[in-house]
Amino acid sequence: MAKLLIVEDDDSVRTFTARALSADGHAVETAGDGLEGLEKINATSGGYDLVLSDIRMPAMDGIEMARAAAGSFPSLRLLLMTGFADQRERAAELEGTVSGVVNKPFTLSELRKRVGEALAA
Repeated sequence: MAKLLIVEDDDSVRTFTARALSADGHAVETAGDGLEGLEKINATSGGYDLVLSDIRMPAMDGIEMARAAAGSFPSLRLLLMTGFADQRERAAELEGTVSGVVNKPFTLSELRKRVGEALAA
């Protein structure tokens, strides 16, 4: 299937998301914040089929990470997630760079659907 990177500072959300997508057959790596995520993206030369990232995180948020990653690897697919309406509005400025925003809390079926759509785009 696909090679995914999940960037999420909340351990429980990161673990749940990684397990769910691994169970679908995807190869999943994780990062605890945007800085670590960007390091992994750079280390693989953007070699992920999809990066799924929280927006609001310490150190470097998902929007900053998405901008930096897209600047270096314009064909990298990015999907953001957030539980905050104001963060969703901030993500609107990345239209064309990201495949959308998944609202938290999300269901397993919603997560699978949105990841599938992003991969198919």
